[in-house]
Amino acid sequence: MDLGIKGKRALVCAASKGLGRGCAEALAEAGVDLVINSRTESEITKTASEIAAKYGVSVTPVAADITTEEGRAKVLAALGDADILVTNAGGPPPGDWRDWDRDDFIRALDANMLSAVALMQALVPGMMDRGWGRVVNITSQSVRSPIPALGLSNSARAGLTGFVAGMSRQVAGSGVCVNNILPGIHATDRANSLDDGVAGRQGITRDEARKQREAGIPAGTYGTAEDFGATCAFLCSQQARFIVGQNILLDGGALNVTV
Repeated sequence: MDLGIKGKRALVCAASKGLGRGCAEALAEAGVDLVINSRTESEITKTASEIAAKYGVSVTPVAADITTEEGRAKVLAALGDADILVTNAGGPPPGDWRDWDRDDFIRALDANMLSAVALMQALVPGMMDRGWGRVVNITSQSVRSPIPALGLSNSARAGLTGFVAGMSRQVAGSGVCVNNILPGIHATDRANSLDDGVAGRQGITRDEARKQREAGIPAGTYGTAEDFGATCAFLCSQQARFIVGQNILLDGGALNVTV
């Protein structure tokens, strides 16, 4: 399918690997020029070179922490205008609710809610002026079914979801579609980290922990970055013009919900 976005310009955050890279590659395959970001210069530069060589699009790497004001300013200076925004940031570590203090919550909110809001505030007005835009926020299945050990992430991502629910309806009439993708377990470094946590608590290997968690997924396996990226690219397409303020769950059927 021709997504109709060849020649558009996108910012994809946390794109050196994992789900962010999956989104960047899928957009590049559709002919979108990219600015991609992550914290580590060597990794993001290597990713940019690989994507540019594979798909023949312009890819500008920016090494910065997107969760800070300084990092966002650096990325936005390299970006200029954008037609597409994909927000993404690593989640806070698991833990016990009795151990978290105010600073822990502020860090989680800065990373997984307020950084995405700030990027939308910076870029969506220009999209509205031009009459077209797409925003995809990478959140988590925990928005629909909170994960007890990930209370910091649950809280911040639920806050972003609430913000998007209202804001997306306010900008849709200007041709800008804002949606969220809620990943379940995908084969990424984050999944490995969580598998290691399960393994440590239960005294088993990472492979055993993965098999245990896969058993709870009707699809029988973890998702892939390629699966995820394809969904992101479609939400950024011309064909997605009637999808507004939605939370698209990609979890292999793990959550047994109807709405």
